[in-house]
Amino acid sequence: MRIHIISESAVQLSAMCAMLEQQFALTSELLGADIRPNDIDAVVVTADLRVIDNISALKKISGKLNRIRKRIFLIDQRNRLSVVQAYALGATHVLSHSIGKAQLLAKLIDYTASDVAPGESLSGGAEAARTGAESLASMFSAVSTGAAIDIQAAKAAASRIADSIAEDGLSDWLATVRRHHEGTYQHCLLVTGIAVDFGLSLGLGKADIERLHSAAMFHDIGKAKIPLAVLDKPGRLDAGERAIIETHPAAGYDALQGNAGVSPEILDAVRHHHEYLDGSGYPDGLCAGSISDLVRVLTISDIFAALIEARHYKPAMSREQAYEIIQSMHGKLETPLVAAFREVALIR
Repeated sequence: MRIHIISESAVQLSAMCAMLEQQFALTSELLGADIRPNDIDAVVVTADLRVIDNISALKKISGKLNRIRKRIFLIDQRNRLSVVQAYALGATHVLSHSIGKAQLLAKLIDYTASDVAPGESLSGGAEAARTGAESLASMFSAVSTGAAIDIQAAKAAASRIADSIAEDGLSDWLATVRRHHEGTYQHCLLVTGIAVDFGLSLGLGKADIERLHSAAMFHDIGKAKIPLAVLDKPGRLDAGERAIIETHPAAGYDALQGNAGVSPEILDAVRHHHEYLDGSGYPDGLCAGSISDLVRVLTISDIFAALIEARHYKPAMSREQAYEIIQSMHGKLETPLVAAFREVALIR
């Protein structure tokens, strides 16, 4: 396996080469040099993404970087803006520069035969996933900094995902997203694909599918306001942390409210995708009569995605197991919709 290392300093470059030279064939360069992606299986970038010159240098080679299947960015401080910036520059994994050798090796060795080969163009699904992740990174950055959200770019990215689902099916999408993305972005991409496939299986018209994939793309944007220590906690949340997480639907609603490109139906879905028919959900404790059909479809898609997604602290649950859990949520989810979702969960 061929690993290419890019660093902003000669000291970091030397240290990284010393760490990995026993396991891999290495090439390396200081940030600012050119790169030949056809000969590289994975790239490790170590740079301070609070420095404008570093960001500019990486943008210049981003087209070539994105042709490499695995792109690991090591950043000095795992603050939200640096994480968002790394993903916007094309990272597939973002790690703290202080991680140990074992953790880095685990990320590098997790490289299967089904991955896109070096120099091979991305499939339609992988390209749609990349575009979706870039749009999510842009939106999260905007919410974090108070900048304007590019609503049209997000809708266009969601539309590409819908086209990919219609052409290649849900299973291909799930495999592609799990292979190339992680964390909150993985979840949002999974929810968007699952919601689209659910809508297609229900025979929804084009306008309803568009509302559904837009709502799915925006549904967790409020998580940009959640501290990473809580959002990425590797284990069960305590009561206080759970309360913080449960602020994200209202935060997303507030971030999108007043934007002419976001319809009232989509705003409603962003705020209420964690509401249950029995009134036990959040943030408003709505009951059945107050929960729209769009929200009901999105909620099932969101739960299923959360169960089957892979996180570093939990393996991905099988689709069969996930559907069993959804079936067990009596009184919380609409029974006919749960029954209709079986085809999406297990067959499509």
